[in-house]
This record gives sequence, C-alpha cells and structure tokens, in this order.
Amino acid sequence: MQVESKGCHLHEHQQGDTLMSELMCHFPYAIFSVAVGILVLSLVEFFGLMRGDSAIITQGTHMLFHSFHFVHLAFAASGAFLTYSRFSSNWLRGLIVALCSALFFCTLSDIVLPYLAGRFLGVTMRFHICLTSELNNVVPFLLIGLLNGFVISKNEKTARLSYGLITHVGHIFSSALAALFYMVSEGFTQWVPYMGPLFVLLIMAVVIPCTLADIIIPVVIARLEKERA
Repeated sequence: MQVESKGCHLHEHQQGDTLMSELMCHFPYAIFSVAVGILVLSLVEFFGLMRGDSAIITQGTHMLFHSFHFVHLAFAASGAFLTYSRFSSNWLRGLIVALCSALFFCTLSDIVLPYLAGRFLGVTMRFHICLTSELNNVVPFLLIGLLNGFVISKNEKTARLSYGLITHVGHIFSSALAALFYMVSEGFTQWVPYMGPLFVLLIMAVVIPCTLADIIIPVVIARLEKERA
C-alpha cells in the first residue's frame, strides 16, 4: 500500500509520502499555536503583575497547563484513532494504538521536550508527569477522546475529514499551550528574555510529536498489519 498527503490528510493507493512533507504540512499550525500561546501567557503575566502578586502567575500557569494537557490527550486519542481507522478496520487494535500514541506523544510534547528546552537554555526546572499522579483526570479525557474518534470514524467520509481536521488543529493548539504553560509553571518564570529561542524550540517540540502521533505512527502500524495479512 502506498500513501500520499493531500491537504495534510493521507490517502491510500496513491503516490508515496515522506515524514518531512507531513512535518512541513503541519508546520504552519504549530507556528500559529505557539504564537497564540505566547500571547496568552503574556496576558496572564500582565494581569498578574498588575495585581502585584506573582503567586497568581504560578497558580494560573499551573492550572492552564493541566487544562490544555488533558484536552490535548483527548484530541490526540481522537486523531490517532481516526487516522488508523482509515487504513484498517481493526477497531480494537486502533483503540490500543491511539491510547499508546496519545499517552506517549502528549507526555513527550507537553512535558519532556519543554523540560529539556528549559534545561538547554540554562534554567533549572522541576519535572512533573501527570500520568503518575493524576490518573483520575488523565483517564476520563483519554476515554472520551477514544470514544470521540470511534464515533467520528462511523460517519460519512466528508464528515470524517472535517472532524479530523478539527481534532488535528485542536491537537496542535492544545499541545503548544500546554508546553508553554508547563515551562513557566515548573520554573521558567523569567521567560521573556528567552522569547525568541523559546518560540523556535516549542515549535519543534510541538510539530514533530503531533505529526508522529496523528499521522505517521497510526499509518505505519496499519500498513504493517495489512502487509502481514
């Protein structure tokens, strides 16, 4: 089976595609999402400083990180299942692939890579993974995301493509904001002097894992399944 990308969507029985073309296809989404995230963070800090209370900034970014991280899990699970379902009818394996993909790549893009970016820039940061301490929040978002992907996969093709685009944009947007708020809430409080390098590093931290999670990994596994059949 060969695949190609048209409008950031992979299709069967057509010319081959590459990881690089998918990354370039989703690159503009990442730029927009990280840029909006920086603006939102700036507003949070502005109003926190206006009130003269730095604790508001810490508490606010901590809350916003968790909100966007959990939403990211839901979008990632939906997107991965939708992509897999377009190349395989094995819905049970699709649920497993989407679950593992969402857990791994959301943690990578929202937590691990932002943490490494902060350390790369010379900032001492705390390392916090929600999966080990907040399963009561992680599990419901994952389950709803999987259910959402399953329900959408049963709709007509045009509806699947429309909803698929929505879940993918939501995936990248929530990931960008989660990564940014994670860095500030876990110690990168003086981020303004590093705004330029931070912009570049977060784009990389978002676009690569999100593309792998939503497109590449589900397609590769579905292709292997068909080749073995």
